[in-house]
Amino acid sequence: MWLLLLILAVITYFVVKSNAAPITRTPIWILWLVLMAPATLWTIWAMIYGPDAPLPPLLLLGPFLVCPLLYWWLVQKGRIVPDKEAQATASPSTDGTQGKEQKSSQPTPRPIDAAEEKSLRDCFPWGVYYLQQLDYRPQAILCRGKLQVAPEMAYERVKGNVEDVFGDRFLVLFQESLQGQPFFALVPNPAQAKEDRVNNGEKLHKPWLALTLLLLTGFTTTMVGAEMAGLTPEKLQAGIQTLMVGLPYSLAILTILGCHELSHYGAAIHYKIRTTLPYFIPIPFFLGTFGAFIQMKSPVPHRKALFDVAIAGPLGGLVVALPILWWGLAQSTVEPMPDNTNLLRFDALDYRFSLLMTLITKAALGSQLGANTVLDLHPLAIAGYIGLIVTALNLMPFGQLDGGHIIHAMLGQRAAIVTGQITRVAMVLLSFIRSDFFIWAIILLLMPVGDQPALNDVSELDDRRDLLGILAIAILILILLPVPPPLAQWLGI
Repeated sequence: MWLLLLILAVITYFVVKSNAAPITRTPIWILWLVLMAPATLWTIWAMIYGPDAPLPPLLLLGPFLVCPLLYWWLVQKGRIVPDKEAQATASPSTDGTQGKEQKSSQPTPRPIDAAEEKSLRDCFPWGVYYLQQLDYRPQAILCRGKLQVAPEMAYERVKGNVEDVFGDRFLVLFQESLQGQPFFALVPNPAQAKEDRVNNGEKLHKPWLALTLLLLTGFTTTMVGAEMAGLTPEKLQAGIQTLMVGLPYSLAILTILGCHELSHYGAAIHYKIRTTLPYFIPIPFFLGTFGAFIQMKSPVPHRKALFDVAIAGPLGGLVVALPILWWGLAQSTVEPMPDNTNLLRFDALDYRFSLLMTLITKAALGSQLGANTVLDLHPLAIAGYIGLIVTALNLMPFGQLDGGHIIHAMLGQRAAIVTGQITRVAMVLLSFIRSDFFIWAIILLLMPVGDQPALNDVSELDDRRDLLGILAIAILILILLPVPPPLAQWLGI
C-alpha cells in the first residue's frame, strides 16, 4: 500500500511540475502536498484500521472535494500574467496615472507593414477563402473570413501562397472559432530558433541516452521479473545466472512498451514530425519501469496525422501484448479465490474485472477455470496484462493521452474538451465504486483537459480512420467492462 502511495506521489509531482510550474508562482511542493493529501489520509486510515475498514463519509468525500478546489485556488492566487508584468516593467509610474495612460495609448503590435499586409491579403483568393478581417494579436495575425471550398484544399492553397510571400517566417494555422467558423492564424515560426539550437550543440536524437536508459530498464525489469518468478533476495544475491529466470518478463515488457513507442515514432517520422527517440524510465521496484515516452518537437500538420500518430501506439503495443498475454496465461495456475483481490495482486488476480481479459483467459485455460477461481500469473502473463492496462490508460479519451488525440482528430478540439471533462467526472464516480480506478481518477484530475491543435485543425478524417477510431473506443470498453453475470454463468466462471 505504501508502495502504491510512493508511485502515486512520484507521478503527481512530475504532473504538477510540468503543468503548474509555468503558470503560477505558488511553490510546487505546496501544490503537491495538497493533491497528495486525500491519498495519504486514506492510506493512513487503511494502515491503522485495516484495508477492509470502511472510510467515514466525511473522510471519504471531504478531502476529495476540498483538495481540488484548494489546488485551483492556490494556482490562481499565484498565477503569472505575462502582459501585466511586461507593462509594469516597461512603464513604471509613481502615481498609477502614467501607467494607465501609456497602456491606453500603446498601439497594437503589427508584425507586418502596410505593403506586407496587402501581400498577405492577396494570399487569400476570394474563391478559396473570402478574407473579411485581419486581427493583430501579440502572438498571431488572425485572418477571418468565409470558407468557399473544402478545408484541406483551402489550407494547402493559402499555406502555399503565404510561404511564397513570407518564406518560413510564419506558421500557418487553420482553426475553428467557438462558433465553429474556420479562420487562419499566422504565428512566428520557431523552427529557425530550433535549428540554431541544434547547430549550437542541442541534438534532437540522443542515441547514447536512449541506449543507456534501455539497458538500465532491462536490468531493473530483469530483477523484478526474477522476484515475480519466486526467487528470494538471498538467491538473487547468489549470482547473476539466477537472474536468467527474470529475462522472460523483462524481454516481454520491454517488447510491448517498445513497440508502443516505436509505433508512435514511426508514424511521426512518416509525417516528418521532429521527434525524439523512445526513452525508457527504469525503477528498481514494483514493475521495474514507469514505461517509455517520446517527445514531438514540431507541430502536427493536420488531424489525419494526429490520428495516425495517436492510434499507432496502442495498436502496435496491443498486437504484441495479446499473444504474450495468451502465452503467459497458458503457463499460469488457477487458484481458489482468496478473501482479498485487486488489480495489482498478480498471485491472485480476478480476471473477471475485464471482458477482454476474461475471454483470453478462457481461451488459454479452458475448463480449468471455475466460479470461485483466480489466477496466479506467470511472469509472461504479468507483462501481457500490464500491456493491456497500459493500452486502456492510453486510450482514455482525455487531454493529451492517445485516446484524447483520437477523439480530437475525429470530432474536433471543442468536442474533445467536452469528452475529456465527461471522462474525468466518470472516472471520479467509478473510483467510488471500484477502488482500482482511484489512481486513474487522480491522474486525470491532474492532467490538463486541453490538447494542442494541429496546424490544419479543420479538415476532417476519412471513413476508414473514423471506423478505426470506433474500434479503438471498442477496445477500451472491452478492457474496462467487467464480465456480465449471464455471460460469466454461460462460460462457467
